Amino acid sequence: RFSGTFVGNAESTSPPPASTSPPAVAAATLPAVPTIPVVPTIVGVPNTVAESVLNPNEVKPPASGTRKARVLYDYEAADSTELSLLADEMITVYSLPGMDPDWLIGERGNQKGKVPVTYLELLS
Repeated sequence: RFSGTFVGNAESTSPPPASTSPPAVAAATLPAVPTIPVVPTIVGVPNTVAESVLNPNEVKPPASGTRKARVLYDYEAADSTELSLLADEMITVYSLPGMDPDWLIGERGNQKGKVPVTYLELLS
């Protein structure tokens, strides 16, 4: 139990000498550097975050870069932008610029949607 009395060095309560802190004038004389936020966008959709406007049913697969994938586990789509999967089925997958790297666009016949990479075995 503490007695409520603090014993310390009375000199330690004084402020540090002015010579140890940087002069306040130095910060004011530095030129201001503007910062520009980096926001991924889809061509033709200015000033929006790609993931928030991505509708897989409206995108076209790239001319090259599509791959086949085998689904490892069943997956139930959380919303209309995702594609439900069944284990052991084969789908075509590809990525889009600005898209979350943990997801790919998957196609099965005329169905299209985002699929989680961890549920897939990517083939050739």
